[in-house]
Amino acid sequence: MAEFTKPTTAAREFFIQGLTSDGRQFRPSDWAERLCGVMSCFRPEGSGGRNAHIGYSPYVRPTVLGGVKSVVVNEALREIEPLAFHFVVNFAKDNDLQILDACLVPDQKAK
Repeated sequence: MAEFTKPTTAAREFFIQGLTSDGRQFRPSDWAERLCGVMSCFRPEGSGGRNAHIGYSPYVRPTVLGGVKSVVVNEALREIEPLAFHFVVNFAKDNDLQILDACLVPDQKAK
C-alpha cells in the first residue's frame, strides 16, 4: 500500500457556483451531483479500488458555499486529463455559471 505524503504546495482549485452571471439559481437542482458523477472516473492512479464507482473524484466534487450548490474543481485535473478539464470549464461557460478562483480550507475543530 502506498504511503501518503503531505503535498508541499496548496491545491489550486476553483468553484463553479450554481448561480448564473445575473444571480439566478441554476436548474436542475441536482446539477452538481450529476456533473461530479460524470467526472467520478478521473482519480489519482492507484486510488480506484473495487468501489471507486460509488464515490466522487477528488478532482471534481460537489459542495455547498453560502447556501449555493457548487462544484470544487482541482486544477490537477488539467494535467491528468485535459479534455475532462475543458469539459468542466465549458459546462460552466455554456451555462453562464459563476466561477470563483479559491482554495477550500477544511474546518478547524475547536480544541
